[in-house]
Amino acid sequence: MSPYPFDAVLFDCDGVLVDSEPLVARVLSEMLSARGWLLTPAQAGEVFLGKSVAGLAGLIEERTGKPFTAEWLEEFRQQRNRALERDLTAIEGAPEAVRAIHAATGGRIACASGADLHKVELQLRKVGMFDAFEGHVFSGQDMPRSKPHPDVYLAAAASLGAEPRRCAVIEDTVTGAAAGVAAGATVFGFSEGGPHHSTPEALRAAGVHRVFARMDELPALLAAHAAGAVA
Repeated sequence: MSPYPFDAVLFDCDGVLVDSEPLVARVLSEMLSARGWLLTPAQAGEVFLGKSVAGLAGLIEERTGKPFTAEWLEEFRQQRNRALERDLTAIEGAPEAVRAIHAATGGRIACASGADLHKVELQLRKVGMFDAFEGHVFSGQDMPRSKPHPDVYLAAAASLGAEPRRCAVIEDTVTGAAAGVAAGATVFGFSEGGPHHSTPEALRAAGVHRVFARMDELPALLAAHAAGAVA
């Protein structure tokens, strides 16, 4: 029997499982600056935190004065993927937490990201966590609506035969937290206090149940959650 009062645990990917945001922000800074939108990596990280590049196509066109094309998006993804393949690391404590939760729940975990599926799977393979999620990896870009809408979390819960209201969602951005809350799940907000996560205050305002700063705390936080809150 699972020690957790949840039927499934659903993880975001970027910023929760993998430390991808600084790498992607650097690529965006370089490519957008070359098109006329001068952004430092820190500024790019702030603008795109929790959002897909394609989802901000209109803003990119406005700031660069150039059309957002499929060719440019493909070039961005290729440069991004090369940076991830070369330099990506896991969030500290995430692999151990995932393994512990996978074992405790009998494998009832999923990854539900707003990023494109190729990126999500590339990242999970790179840091050695893909096997824990295999068969239960979802992209909001394959859904009718991506985050902050709940579609990707609803799909992830359904794949595990779990009611969303009996799921825990692990998120690090306001956009993702809003998606989990909209799905009816209990959302735990991860924020290390750095620039590549939403602030604890913003996560609480988005409706998360609990904010935590170390991924190795997560298994105990899930176990300590009152069963009545998801009954």
